[in-house]
This record gives sequence, C-alpha cells and structure tokens, in this order.
Amino acid sequence: MNTQQIKQRFGIIGNTPELDRAIEVAAQVAITDLSVLITGESGVGKEVMPQIIHQLSARKHNKYIAVNCGAIPEGTIDSELFGHEKGAFTGAHDSRKGYFEVVDGGTIFLDEVAELPVQTQVRLLRVLETGEFIKVGSSKVIKTDVRIVTATNVNIPEAIRKGKFREDLFYRLNTVPIQLPALRERKEDIHLLFRKFAADFANKYRMPTVKLSAEAVSLLENYRWKGNIRQLKNIAEQISVIESSRDIDMNILLKYLPEDHNQNLPTIYKGGESSDLSERDILYKVLFDLKGDVTELKNIVVGLIQNNDGDLSSVVNNPAIMQSVQRLYEDEQQQKSEDPKIYTPQIIPKEELLDTEGGRSVQNELVVEESLSLADKEKEMIIKALKKYSGKRKKAAEELGISERTLYRKIKEYSIDN
Repeated sequence: MNTQQIKQRFGIIGNTPELDRAIEVAAQVAITDLSVLITGESGVGKEVMPQIIHQLSARKHNKYIAVNCGAIPEGTIDSELFGHEKGAFTGAHDSRKGYFEVVDGGTIFLDEVAELPVQTQVRLLRVLETGEFIKVGSSKVIKTDVRIVTATNVNIPEAIRKGKFREDLFYRLNTVPIQLPALRERKEDIHLLFRKFAADFANKYRMPTVKLSAEAVSLLENYRWKGNIRQLKNIAEQISVIESSRDIDMNILLKYLPEDHNQNLPTIYKGGESSDLSERDILYKVLFDLKGDVTELKNIVVGLIQNNDGDLSSVVNNPAIMQSVQRLYEDEQQQKSEDPKIYTPQIIPKEELLDTEGGRSVQNELVVEESLSLADKEKEMIIKALKKYSGKRKKAAEELGISERTLYRKIKEYSIDN
C-alpha cells in the first residue's frame, strides 16, 4: 500500500514531504514488532500513526487500545495498565485485568507517555524487556505479547535531565522515532485542511460550505496555529455555525483568530533547571547597553573637542548633541545610584585623530577617566553658555537644548557662580 492509498484509507489530508515521510516510516515499521515513539506538538494528529501501524501489521485482527497516560490519576495508573488483585488496595473489591493483559496479541498505544510516574515507568520497562508484568497486589508473573506504540509532545531528553523520565526506558521506546511536523510547517496543507473541515461541518449542520477569499487564505496560511490541526478544526466549525455569510474575507476571519503574542524579546539564558527571565536580568541587559551608548557618546564629544583645539562652541551650538548628552548623563547618574556594583570606570584607548587641515593622521594618547567624563564636560559647557549670553539662563538653556528648570538645577549641583 503506497502513501496516497494510506492517506485515503485513514483520512489524512496534506502533501508536505515531512508528513509523507512520517507515513512511509509508519508503513515500513508496521510489519515488525519494534517499539515506536511518535513526537510532535499537541494537536498535530499523532493518534493516527499508531492506527496505521496496527492496521498494516500482522496484529490487525487482534485488539487495539489507546490509553491517555496523562488522563489517569497517578494512584490508579498501575492498576489500569497492569490490573490488580482483590483487596490490593482500598476499594479493590474484585480482581481486574489491566490493559496489557486484555490486549495480549494486539497493539497498545500509550499517548502522553512522558506523564507516567517513575514507578510505572519501571514496570513498563520490564514489559518491554521481558514481556512480563505483575498485577498490583500479586506475586504471580504474567506473560504478554503486546506491540507498544507511544507518543508525547514533551521534550524527553530535557525530562531525563530533570529526573522525570528514565533514560533506559526512552531508548527502549525510541527504537523507531516518527516526528510529525507542526501545522505552521505545513503551509501548503492548511487551506486543504480548512476546506475539508468546512465541508464536513456543512454536511453535519446541513448548510452551505463556507469559502475563503484570497486574502483570508493568505492570513490562514501565515498564522502560527499554536493548537495545530485541532485549533484549525475548531475555528472552521465556529465560522461554519456562527457566520451567516458563506463568503469569508480577511476581516471576518480575523475575529476568530486569537492574537499571536509571540514576541522576539531579548533573553538571557541562565543555567540550571530553569531558563526563565527575571526582571533583574532584563535590567542588567538594558543598563549594559546604556553604558555602551554613554561611552560611545563620550568618545564623540571628546573627539570633537580635540579636533577643535579645546573649543566647545561646536558642541554647545549643536542642540542634538546637547540633548543626547543631557539624556544619557541623567540615565547614567540614575544607573550609578541604583546599582553601583555594575558600574565600572571606562578608559578611552588611544585614538587616531584626523588633522582636518593637513589631511594627515596623527597619534594622540587620550586617557579619560570616569571622574573627568560627562560631569566635567557638562559643567564646562554650561559655564560657556552662560558666559555667551551674559548669565541669561533662559537663552543659555535654549542654547544647551535643556529646560530652564534643569539648567537651574545643574547650576546648583555644580556650584556655578552666576
């Protein structure tokens, strides 16, 4: 049976190469008894793969059962899978067969296998290695011949590092891995799936099928679909039932698509079990970036002064530079007061300055320590501005690109005679 025939038989929609590859692997491994681990995000349709494996295997005439491991309480999971004897625990009024005993000769699909308690993982490992298990409350060993197919949307290697999943069990389950792509990785299949769901719901609710405009199709294909096929199906059903118009444009579709809050924010990775970003991490990031801006601006200002033989008029008369100096200096002062530990003095290295008149380069060693940086230069600029306008603060403030109130505060701060 080829891939296209398998799709038709099991109702699989799509032509993405990754999907075709997953189906091919499932068909090839079906004739064996190898364990299969199916991985992929929630809602991608992992439950179809074990059905393909079972129906194309020699076990197809025997029982097939799907078990959602995450839906069974931890206290009863062993009893559900392996059975129990009468009186094994409170409420065990009769003996009971577990799934591994009931499905003997068939296939058992363990969905969300990463949710199994560690103790249950030990029991499952024994079944995989020896084909044996013991009921809860019994000492009798029972043999079983069961094909095990598992699935998970959890990063199992990460779960192993955290001690939540046994490494030896992972290798036994992962004999043949099958990876199903997320819906956002199957853009060419999204509209096909929507049309199939829309037709199904039109037939179910006895109404005309909804149709998407070209813009709506583009929006549909470029949405992230965090809930994958399950989310797409739900939206197709909502639109089919709620909308009176059968022609769906982009504006109508937007009402049914939750906002995608995925943002590319800067992150800082922290080692250990958690990589969550703290507010202090973000603050450090911002302050370190700010420090780089301040240092760069200092080099520019000092370079301008040097090129003009110490004349500050070109700097003072440039409102853009003065506004940047004022803003960055105030931010730097706040940084120093809030967290002095992360503030370290900067030394400006040797720079090659260009002699604009002679057109030649000369080497100058320029060393500026933090104590002589922006504060001293700012004081110098304020004094020159005040002298230029004979002590008129309003004019001096306009020249410096700051408010008169800020200038008054700076005069007091630097003890400038005026």
